[in-house]
Amino acid sequence: MIASVGIVGAGRIGCALARLALAAGSDVVVAGSGDAARTAATLALEAPGAQAGTVAEAARCDVVILAIPLGRYSELDSAVFDGALVVDAMNYWWELDGARPDLDDATTSTSETVQAHLAGARVVKALNHMSLYELDNLAFPSGHPERRGAAIAGDRSDDVATVSALIDRLGFDPVPAGALADGVRFEPGTEIFGADEDAEEIADMLARFWDSQRGRVVARARASAQ
Repeated sequence: MIASVGIVGAGRIGCALARLALAAGSDVVVAGSGDAARTAATLALEAPGAQAGTVAEAARCDVVILAIPLGRYSELDSAVFDGALVVDAMNYWWELDGARPDLDDATTSTSETVQAHLAGARVVKALNHMSLYELDNLAFPSGHPERRGAAIAGDRSDDVATVSALIDRLGFDPVPAGALADGVRFEPGTEIFGADEDAEEIADMLARFWDSQRGRVVARARASAQ
């Protein structure tokens, strides 16, 4: 049982995840970018029952989800996340984040970059490729014929299992994608991103990544770096 879920980010995705976690029976703490009063007002409208808190309070939950623009990852105080199980649901958008060589490096995944910054945390990549529509409208109980799949990547099997259990409780079928380095297979610009497909098709898309243009670029870059 995942008793508590922390969410860093009180935007549309953060609030959607808060609603799902509340519906799954977890206590939810959301840390927004503004003061707690403003976040509380947002949650009263968008995710009633969720508690506004600090980033440190969110990080003390059983699982903490990062739902802010990826370009802001370096603003996070790494010490706050020491020992935390962190779900990286962030994405890099050059239109918003600007040109960022640290986030556009084909030799690594963006979640590995996040893990390097949050050195004392255990980072798992998940939930980033799912659309707001999917989170709001396509969460179903296990076994439902319309249930969608959610890719998950991580380096520690026990943490992947914990986050997979959370994804299942949120209403989606977890689809193992490999180690954190394999998170590159469901970053923005990949076939899977925003696809809103079932688990079988998500798995097929992950398998097809290395035959895609982006997959070939990544493969060449990683081979050259070795």
